[in-house]
Amino acid sequence: MMDLMQKLAILGESARYDVSCSTSGVDRPNQGTGIGNASIGGICHTWTEDGRCVSLLKVLMTNYCEYDCAYCANRHSNDIVRAAFSPEELADLTIAFYRRNYIEGLFLSSGVVKSPDHTTELMIRVLELLRRQYRFNGYIHAKVIPGTSADLVEQTGFLADRISVNMEQCTVASLQQLAPQKTALAIAKPMQFIASRRQANRDEIIRYRHSPVFAAAGQSTQIIIGASPERDLQILSSTQRLYNDYQLKRVYYSAYIPINADKRLPAVSQAPPLLREHRLYQADWLLRFYRFEVSELLDIHQPDLDLEIDPKCAWALRHLDCFPVELNRADYETLLRVPGIGVQSARKIIAARRNRCLKLDDLKRMRLVMKRAAWFITCDGQYGAARIPQADSLRFLLADKAGIGRQSPMQLQLEDIPGVRAL
Repeated sequence: MMDLMQKLAILGESARYDVSCSTSGVDRPNQGTGIGNASIGGICHTWTEDGRCVSLLKVLMTNYCEYDCAYCANRHSNDIVRAAFSPEELADLTIAFYRRNYIEGLFLSSGVVKSPDHTTELMIRVLELLRRQYRFNGYIHAKVIPGTSADLVEQTGFLADRISVNMEQCTVASLQQLAPQKTALAIAKPMQFIASRRQANRDEIIRYRHSPVFAAAGQSTQIIIGASPERDLQILSSTQRLYNDYQLKRVYYSAYIPINADKRLPAVSQAPPLLREHRLYQADWLLRFYRFEVSELLDIHQPDLDLEIDPKCAWALRHLDCFPVELNRADYETLLRVPGIGVQSARKIIAARRNRCLKLDDLKRMRLVMKRAAWFITCDGQYGAARIPQADSLRFLLADKAGIGRQSPMQLQLEDIPGVRAL
């Protein structure tokens, strides 16, 4: 008979490949009638003296699974140790860990037992125990199994802060090949329901202020990178559609880690595409916060992101005719296009120049990444860097391999780089 800690060791390890684990975006203070709270600043909102912050209990309900997805460690055909929590065990464990200050919330997923609906009913029972019996106010992120009925998705959404349906493959062909028990429709239907139910819930709250909130932190999904042949253009195009059609909060990218020997998958010896995953996250950030479109980053002639430089720098190098930008005159949208200038620093520039003409020395206090921005800006007519390099030299300077992160552009020996000319 397996004890609770043995189950936790197995099912915690089984959940490690799901990366959709983020800050909450929910502000639900404790009203004195229960335990815990959710902070809008993020689930990891309590730090210890040595800098550690408490986080989520990330676990599966069970790693038994009816499905046989090629890339999954918990697939039906794998010979692994299996375990399952009862709803009562998992609820008790979550509260025990919370009371010990180990965690601030729960991230709950599961293998598919019997059917998506049966599995979801077990997960809902855990959430009901936490919310109603223990009066737990902390953050909960619950996974929705593709194919779950709308009624159960709705119940989950009223109990959890964030819910998510893992897309995993961004084309129907790859989904059929690697996860044959799943269908694009089974994934899209709950995502569409969540989006429409959240909109209806916003209307309900306007009419009835004390209406319960449905999935207050929205929905997210995950795409596995490198297990199938899709190019970055296809992945980011799918991402943009998800943001537009389903109002997702986040799309997570998970570099494929070779776990199973399967002829449908890349060779086991192939290293996980971690740098590609990193570039996709950077491009995703540009789509969500910097007002870029996928068509500006990639096209059929260049379907993959440049691994040597980040997507924003790559765009800037293709549009050098737009630079340098004069920071005292550029509008907000233009500032966002400048490498090294983020959303917050762009706002600081706009606010500061209302009172005075900005100088280069003023930029140090605005958190600009000057090792990148310097090549693309002027400030009161003064160029940000010491010299103006040609395009090939600038690419070298911006590339990760150039070691830019360890020195200032003013410190580089530009005379040693071919093609650099003086002002």
